[in-house]
Formats: sequence, structure tokens, C-alpha cells
Amino acid sequence: MSKDIVKPSILPGFMELTPTDQILFNKMLDTIRQNYEKFGFLPIDTPVIEKTEVLLAKGGGETEKQIYRFEKGSTDMSLRFDLTVPLARYVAQHYSELSFPFRRYHIGKVYRGERNQKGRFREFYQCDIDIVGNGILDIINDAEIPSLIYSTFRDLGFDSFTIKINNRKMLKGFFNSLDIEDSTFVLRAIDKLDKIGMAEVEKELESLGIANHNIRRTKEFLNIKGSNNDIIGNLEALKIDDETFKEGLEELSTVIKYIDLFGVPEKNYRIDLTMVRGLDYYTGTVYETILDDYPSLGSICGGGRYENLAEYYTKQKLPGVGMSIGLTRLFYQLREAKIIEATEKSLTKALIIPMDSFVEKGVETVNELRGEGIYAQIYLESGKIGKIFNYADKLNIPYVIVIGQEEAENNTYSLRDMKTGEQKNISLEEVIKCLK
Repeated sequence: MSKDIVKPSILPGFMELTPTDQILFNKMLDTIRQNYEKFGFLPIDTPVIEKTEVLLAKGGGETEKQIYRFEKGSTDMSLRFDLTVPLARYVAQHYSELSFPFRRYHIGKVYRGERNQKGRFREFYQCDIDIVGNGILDIINDAEIPSLIYSTFRDLGFDSFTIKINNRKMLKGFFNSLDIEDSTFVLRAIDKLDKIGMAEVEKELESLGIANHNIRRTKEFLNIKGSNNDIIGNLEALKIDDETFKEGLEELSTVIKYIDLFGVPEKNYRIDLTMVRGLDYYTGTVYETILDDYPSLGSICGGGRYENLAEYYTKQKLPGVGMSIGLTRLFYQLREAKIIEATEKSLTKALIIPMDSFVEKGVETVNELRGEGIYAQIYLESGKIGKIFNYADKLNIPYVIVIGQEEAENNTYSLRDMKTGEQKNISLEEVIKCLK
């Protein structure tokens, strides 16, 4: 009786790559990690599965609808939906073992039961950094994050990108000055500005019962443009007598001053008063980054300042600032837009081809090369030399090393450059020199 064959397939919303694409993905991930470490951030990793009561400590809402939740025995558990809640739990749990300010990075997969649509993933990599303070955290830390964003995206090969910056306290203070006590709904309307335009935002503000003169003042505020220093000057000129506004403006001025000192060119960052971000979470500085030539991709990374990271797990006040790159979505978008292209089919620098009876010599040679830090592979299957060359060619392996009777007798190696077709018989030392 024949076995039933199960059709091989994966669930929608999950990404699976060819080795060529995976090499490019890994290089991007390595570039991000190297930048995080260069800036003094320490790695952590947390379990993919957490106790549901920990993940939902803040309350359910949209999160509860999206998490993957299950029980094993009497344990109620869920897959993590971001890396921030696990960080909050981690800092509260290991508080006495950590040195503050605690600078951590975490690169890992998270899971969300998103509605299935193109470019939205249910399993995806997040690349997070956070600086967490114990009781207090200097505002200058908020200026270092854009410096890291700038360094990372430059190393990823981008020149034309803009880090947009705003301050939530300043926005809140501005609406306080208009006697709008709960600005949440107003901010939600403003957050749609890029998608629906000012006319539609005005209609939404009218439907919220905002007076016409306050809508006009809101438009004037959002339309403040110019250089970063011009915007700061224009905001100061408003003479708004609200303490929250003043505090937010002072923070924004300080952040702008220090971003410059951290070496970020002004063409790569600007104040954007229309940028809201993270209504339920961020309390001060907020950031978003866009690629200037591809604005339709939207924000490619974002973050900001929060008052109290772990308020649901400890009485310690832990303010922080951080940002996150959604690497899976970013990779997908860049590849779809043909902004990046995977070209490397192999990581191997040289393929060793031992002819019959010279496999032992081939194994010794591959060990020697690997010992010298050269990525090398040995071909152990039988077959005609032309077929093996074709295999190396398909994988874009730049060199092959043939070991046969003549090479064994003379203690030499036949090194072939697969690009030029040039072949030479040389010593192992010369092979190593050539491949390094």
C-alpha cells in the first residue's frame, strides 16, 4: 500500500527564503547587529513563549485578538508579539543584576495573528535597541538613537533617508493650550494626515466637535516648516504658556542640538510636527525613518521615549528610549521594490575537487584552508570534471582546486579562477595567499 503524499506548503504570513536570499537577509541582520554592538548595546534573548498573564498584563484589546495563545496542562501561554513586553519583564525580573542605564539589543522573531495580506507577516524578525534608566534617563540619550539609525542605514547601503523627529509632550501641551483636554482622538486624526490629506483630517476634527478656530490653529501649527532651527524658533515664537509644551519644546531643542554633535548630517534628520506615533506608549521624543526615494514604503524603523517601561511588573520607575527595525517586512519591501538584489549563491570561496584515490589529500587540504579562515568545500560525489565545474559555476564559487595524480606527485594544487578560466599549478602557501 503506497503512502499518502502530503503537499509541501507553509502557512500564509510566514517568510521562507532561498539560500541566495537568505545570505542577503543574514548580511543585513549582521550589519544591524554590528552597529548595535558598536554603540555599546548588550545582547539579550528571551523565550519565544511567555506566560499569557505576563504578555497581557497591560490589558487585552487588539493585542489579545492577535496573540497566538494555547494551553499545555494547566499553563496558559502565548507566543511573544513584540520584544518590548519581554524586555519589561526581563528588566523587572533581573533588576538587581543589571547595571543602569541598561543598554540592550534584541534581535528575534515575534508572532502576530495579522489579517493575511501582501507584505504583512505573522512571524517576523524585530531588531530592537533600548536604553533603560533607573528612575531617570538623560534626554541626551534620545539624541544618540538617531546617530545609531544613521550609522546602521549607511552601512546597509542607503544615503537618501530622513529620520523624522517630534515630541509628544509638546503636542500634548499645544492641545492643552487650546483647552482640548483629551488630545488622543485629535492625534489619531493627525496620524492619518499622510494617507488622507489635510481636508479629510479637518472633517474628522469637525466631527470630534473641535471648534473652527482651534482647527485653524492646529493647521497653522502643523504647517510650521523650514530648517530644524527655523522650526524651533517658530515654536518658541508661539509663546505658548503651558508647562508641558515648554518642557517638550526644551527636550526637542536639546535633542536636535545633540543629534548634530553626534555627527548626523542635517539632510538626514528633520523635525516633523505631523508625526505622532505610538499613542498608547511614547511620552516624549518620537522617531520614524523613511527612504527619500521610496516614501511609499512608509516608516522603515521607528521608536521613541517612554516614561515607565515595566510599570506592570515592578514599582521601580524605569524610563527609557529605544527604536525597532522590522527586518522581515523591510527586507520584503526592499526586494519587491527591487532596491536590493540577492546575488551571492554561495559563501564558499573555493571548491576542492579530489580525483579518484585522492580524497584523503582533498580532506587534508580543505582542513588546511578552513584553518586559515577560508570558506572552503570539498566535492565528494563521483562525476565528470565538467559536471563538477558546472556545479561550482551555478553556485558562483570563485575558485576550484583540483587534486589529481600530477598534483599529488609534485605536491602542488591546480587552482582555477572560474571567472577568467585561468588555471595554474602552485603550492598550498600560494593557494592560501591567493584566496585570502
